[in-house]
Amino acid sequence: MQIKKYTIKVEDTVTSVLLLLLAILPFVEILLRTFFKSGLVGGSEYTAHLVLWITFLGGMITSRNNQHLAISAGLNLLGKRTVTVIDLFNRTISTAITFAFAISGFSMILLAFDKAMMIGVFPVRLLTSIIPLGYLFISIRFSTSSKTSASGKWLIRSGFLFGIILAIPSIINILYTLLPEVPVFMDEINDIYFNIAGILFKPFLVILILSTFFGVPLFVILGGVAYILFAGNWGVLELIPNEAYSMLTGNTIAAIPMFTLAGFILSESKAGERLIGLFQALFGWVPGGMAVAAVFVCAFFTTFTGASGVTILALGALLAFILEGRGGYRKDFSHGLLTASGSIGLLFPPSLPIILYGVIAQISIKDLFIGGIIPGFLMVIALSGFGIVVAVKSKIPRTKFKFSLVFSSLKEAVWEIFLPFIILLSYFGGITTIVETGAVAVIYVLFVEVIIQKDIKYRDIVSVFLKSIPIIGGILIILASSRGLSYFIIDAEIPMKLTSWVEINISSKYVFLILLNIALLLTGSLMDIFSAIMVIVPLMLPLGAVFGIDPVHLGIIFLANLELGYLTPPVGLNLFLASYRFEEPLLIIYKTVIPFFLMLLFIVLLITYVPWLSTGLLK
Repeated sequence: MQIKKYTIKVEDTVTSVLLLLLAILPFVEILLRTFFKSGLVGGSEYTAHLVLWITFLGGMITSRNNQHLAISAGLNLLGKRTVTVIDLFNRTISTAITFAFAISGFSMILLAFDKAMMIGVFPVRLLTSIIPLGYLFISIRFSTSSKTSASGKWLIRSGFLFGIILAIPSIINILYTLLPEVPVFMDEINDIYFNIAGILFKPFLVILILSTFFGVPLFVILGGVAYILFAGNWGVLELIPNEAYSMLTGNTIAAIPMFTLAGFILSESKAGERLIGLFQALFGWVPGGMAVAAVFVCAFFTTFTGASGVTILALGALLAFILEGRGGYRKDFSHGLLTASGSIGLLFPPSLPIILYGVIAQISIKDLFIGGIIPGFLMVIALSGFGIVVAVKSKIPRTKFKFSLVFSSLKEAVWEIFLPFIILLSYFGGITTIVETGAVAVIYVLFVEVIIQKDIKYRDIVSVFLKSIPIIGGILIILASSRGLSYFIIDAEIPMKLTSWVEINISSKYVFLILLNIALLLTGSLMDIFSAIMVIVPLMLPLGAVFGIDPVHLGIIFLANLELGYLTPPVGLNLFLASYRFEEPLLIIYKTVIPFFLMLLFIVLLITYVPWLSTGLLK
């Protein structure tokens, strides 16, 4: 028990320090470039490999806390015995696949990196060792964290044996690398493995995909599907961890954990209360002013947290209390409005999904930021307008506009209000890269909330960092594990085949857009946005090109639909988070959110069929 506590403490401390270093290194780069006209030697490579370590340490912590993103709708309706059986099944699968990842990750390091290769003062093999170690610890956590009978524990631990069987080709590659001579029959075992895998991979795929709906973590599903597809098609299994490494060490991925961390620091401070006070002072005299203020505050926070529902969890109770108390709104309206507003800032810079979409689609992130401004404001205006209409119909009293109140509220919230302007000026002004902008955001928010506002004590900084880990680790481990599936999709020429089918069977651009909207709404309701970007974007891009859809417009269509997917019954993520936060049954949440869903659906269709809304500012 003492060893376990020590391990947890080490994990937490190291991860928090690495997160802080991730922000400090690009910030130091900016200072050196500004004052000494030179950069930090190897700074970008150190930053990239910090992301690698944060991903897998974060994945380990997320596994420890059982907080990986998963779809488990309706499991609470099943009997206790059934739920126990499903949990055993889930943990066995998760143990097997993550242990196979660990073996293939170790093999990849031996094959891809010579022991003499260095990054600065660190051997590359040392820096990349966190891939197999991370997956190994995650598999151990899956196998040991279940409170079940002795027989159940043995069943879960049999997942290690399945993992070894899955990774036989990688084990053979490790033996070839480490041993001077390997028995000839190893090649025969390798051939037998791929022959059997070619027969069994389809039923295994069906089982794995179906297990998605029983709560197997999404990163296990996406990575496992890739693993089985590679195995069933004589693929190189080491490509999966290699693609994860390439993804996580990319030039812009570091921005994702940094902006997420900045958002969490804000949510753990009293910034939300100050912003609510400011927007209330600005809009309280307007009919429905409190609803307008709530929508703007949600948009501000969601911009940084990546539409993950963190806004609902962090501010939902406070905003609901204000809307129902001083605002005078009914409970069902306030819950519906806040659920719908939980991902409303997705199209505004520095939105994390926009950054990732730009990376995967290989188009300008700046152009996507600009393209999202008008569509984003349309959504904000639609929800705010709904609040105003309800306030007028219900004759909700307004407050008088007082310049003194606006001034005092602005004085309190001025430091937080500066943040978006600092981000926009530094990035769009060409002063900083997107990664450096994320670093500036973290350092600025820490300075404001710890030193100026004093909302967060020095001793509490680590705990605030740790609260962001399940989101950061959860997102990044999905990106790492799903990249192999994206590679397989492209390598198997699935986008080309799908494009040919569409060209033959669909002649109308508008029919295509309707089908695209339906497909994306379903995807958004079943899959988190980061997984969807990794898997769906490679399929969607060539289809958009067939019909001459502007790449920026296509990106905004994609993101707007996925944003709405969070609200799509029965399994949209924000619906579950709202049910948890407001302590209401899911059926009640469905009922309250439907009017907002239909209104935002109209806006999404408008964005889809009026390209100027996405491209007008670019032109």
